[in-house]
Amino acid sequence: MTALAPTRPTACLALADGTLFYGAGFGATGQTVAELCFNTSMTGYQEIMTDPSYAGQVVTFTFPHIGNTGVNAEDDETADPVAEGMVVKWNPTTPSNWRSAGPLGEWLAARGRIAIGGVDTRRLTRAIRQAGAPHVALAHDPDGNFDIEALVAAARGFAGLEGMDLAKKVTCAQSYRWDEMRWAWPDGYTRLEDPKFKVVAVDFGAKRNILRCLASVGCDVTVLPATATAEDVLAHKPDGVFLSNGPGDPAATGEYAVPMIKGVLEADIPVFGICLGHQMLALALGAQTIKMNHGHHGANHPVKDHDTGKVEITSMNHGFAVDAQTLPAGVVETHTSLFDGSNCGIRLDGRPVYSVQHHPEASPGPQDSFYLFERFAAAMAEQQA
Repeated sequence: MTALAPTRPTACLALADGTLFYGAGFGATGQTVAELCFNTSMTGYQEIMTDPSYAGQVVTFTFPHIGNTGVNAEDDETADPVAEGMVVKWNPTTPSNWRSAGPLGEWLAARGRIAIGGVDTRRLTRAIRQAGAPHVALAHDPDGNFDIEALVAAARGFAGLEGMDLAKKVTCAQSYRWDEMRWAWPDGYTRLEDPKFKVVAVDFGAKRNILRCLASVGCDVTVLPATATAEDVLAHKPDGVFLSNGPGDPAATGEYAVPMIKGVLEADIPVFGICLGHQMLALALGAQTIKMNHGHHGANHPVKDHDTGKVEITSMNHGFAVDAQTLPAGVVETHTSLFDGSNCGIRLDGRPVYSVQHHPEASPGPQDSFYLFERFAAAMAEQQA
């Protein structure tokens, strides 16, 4: 019997501390540097890779079966992947799903995103939890040739996300209208025909399904770039203003976004923020934000609503958080994480102004928090009455 030749690794993940993980590369070839995080979601890898909140990050998926349902055009949250790359336990198998339009590897390759399979993701996740989100270099070379010293040096040279404004990189180039609603069987995506509210959504990295949720509660949405001023927003005479999710350090993006938010607050109209929008609303109200050790990334995060006493299972993706200890008088903490007690929601006392850290559009994830969109619509309806 002829012995099989050992398979040479075709991808390498190098951490800034010199730790190396080898595996099988798929997707694009080349090299990228980023912050490394882990996501515990069991489904929705396509939505995760196209979530603008992951700009500047490589995602480690703790669930091993990634790629087995393929990809399709309907599940993209933006036109192209935003996450820098992905790390998985098992190499993707041939997809088997009635909605699949192609394999994950080809989809990544066509969009210039690198991935590595065959990695001990449990060990990697423990390292992230214990030491914080590391800076990494991820390389894919079909010939298996890697300059390890250069990879480690590249990881060490990554500036990190703290102090980095990434919203400008992922926001829309110009304003546009949105009226597509949530996917529903058997019609798929349908259009809003009878809007009840005019909403301006400020795009710091907005996901399509968040915009669809707004449309589904009757909002005729106009999306504006992240750099829009209060005058730009209010010129549309909106019934409400939405502050979207997005990547990077909220304090950096807040340098131009906070003055806009303060101007909008003076107009006394409903304001609703999610994720980065939540963090920057808090900054505009006088609070501060902090960088987390490894952040929250997944679709199984329990959050307590202090107004109702209910516990919601939520979808999260953030590496920064609002420091609840810095909330000023008149700003009420409405939600907290049951994992670590961190802030997950605020509201301005006596005003229809509120925000949450989690992603209530549930793409991917549970739908426990959809009521927040309905609450936004109810606040606008009350203002109209």
